[in-house]
Amino acid sequence: MITMIAAAAENNALGKDNELVWHLPNDFKRFKALTSGHYIIMGRKTFESFPKPLPNRTHVVISRQKDYAPEGCIVVSSMEKAIAICPKDQTTFIIGGGQIYELGLAYADTIELTLVHHSFEADAFFPEIDRNNWELTTSEFHNKDEKHQYDYTYQTFTKK
Repeated sequence: MITMIAAAAENNALGKDNELVWHLPNDFKRFKALTSGHYIIMGRKTFESFPKPLPNRTHVVISRQKDYAPEGCIVVSSMEKAIAICPKDQTTFIIGGGQIYELGLAYADTIELTLVHHSFEADAFFPEIDRNNWELTTSEFHNKDEKHQYDYTYQTFTKK
């Protein structure tokens, strides 16, 4: 199964200048819980936004750079090649960025989206979820608090 996992604002903003524009600790914990032990597919810029590779995950990085070879990663040149090298008997996560989500939408079975209830200036965006093709199956709202500056909702969509 292929699952796209993202946090996006109400205007589909993902980030700006290769960084997130909000800080939601509970969303980081959820991301870690869901993706640990799995293959994660990402673009080069997303990989380079991490201070170091994420522990307990197999990193598959899509890059057009022929000689790009970060230590401990599998580098491929397309979404098709990325999906082909991942195990078919377990969930693979597509973790961004914007272009990779656009490419991955056609392959995904599920979307795990954290909807941040705010709009942000951004240069990377999550693709529009077409409700003719996707069904919202779960939704869990969380109020902002001392650690979370914005209200947010965990949403799970499944392909129809």
